Amino acid sequence: MNQYINIVIDIDIPFIKSIFEPYCNVKYYKGADFTNSNVKDADALIVRTRTKCNRELLEGTSVKFIATATIGLDHIDLDYAKEKGIVVVNAAGCNSGGVMQYVFTAIYSLAHKLSIPLSNKTLGVVGCGNVGSKVVKLAEKLGFRVLKNDPPKELLDPNGGYVNLDKLLAESDIVTLHTPLDSTTENLASYNFFQKIKDGAIFINSSRGEVVDDDALLAHRDKLSGVVIDVWRDEPNVNINLLNASDIATYHIAGYSLQGKINATVLSVRAVAEFFNIYQLTEFEIPTETKFLDFSNKSQAEILVLLNNFYEIYRDDLKLRSNPKNFENYRSKYNYRDEFTF
Repeated sequence: MNQYINIVIDIDIPFIKSIFEPYCNVKYYKGADFTNSNVKDADALIVRTRTKCNRELLEGTSVKFIATATIGLDHIDLDYAKEKGIVVVNAAGCNSGGVMQYVFTAIYSLAHKLSIPLSNKTLGVVGCGNVGSKVVKLAEKLGFRVLKNDPPKELLDPNGGYVNLDKLLAESDIVTLHTPLDSTTENLASYNFFQKIKDGAIFINSSRGEVVDDDALLAHRDKLSGVVIDVWRDEPNVNINLLNASDIATYHIAGYSLQGKINATVLSVRAVAEFFNIYQLTEFEIPTETKFLDFSNKSQAEILVLLNNFYEIYRDDLKLRSNPKNFENYRSKYNYRDEFTF
């Protein structure tokens, strides 16, 4: 047993309880309850977005390694970590399938509610990383015309079929955001963004709440036929005006699939094991299966049925509307849904 290794873990990370205990000293806290004093002797942290890993938390601690069981890194002060020699690893791509599933369930559910035919529609994908690229792939399979915008990827692949944001906004019937949160994307969906968006478009944000200027979205709400919001500024607080203006509103669970959570935990466990040479866990696995869905030659109504068999999105919408202040409790007790492949 490597008793010299002390690990502090977010208690709401699924499937991780008892994994490290045979090899390390482990303590668990709620993500928002991590403090400088209770991580002071930790060699490693395994966190989610609710733990702000900044100078206030980390100064004077023994932390050498942070694994976040999330795609995003905006809750971690990377400059401070670099200054202190703290290695940071994320679970890149872990929940991309779950978010992709959420997006199309939202699109087909909302289209049914609003009686919008989806044939010959254009889907604009802003951000084509692990999530966005999967959204593009399924959209093309389902017959959407797809427009892609991702300036960093376009620099690496000028012939990758990317378009500028103005063209995407002007021509897309549905716009979905899949960017990370950084200085280039904060408030990306601004007044200028919504002024340029196509009249009658559906707008979806399942990336980060801070990517959208709430006031700008609300000011242009009448221009949009539908709004889907899964992420919020200043979570777990919810902008009630934006909640009321949304057709579908959920509590940051777009990526909360069973397989996505398993992926995140597996990647985090392996990362810590490799860093600290816990050889018994470097190939750690949690067995899971994913069902194949055949969308070939299916009508819009049939596709909706297939998607709803995996996820009834309006249940989560109703939960949030019934008690927005229960945001964090809903997340921590979420019944993870199964993903599909296609």
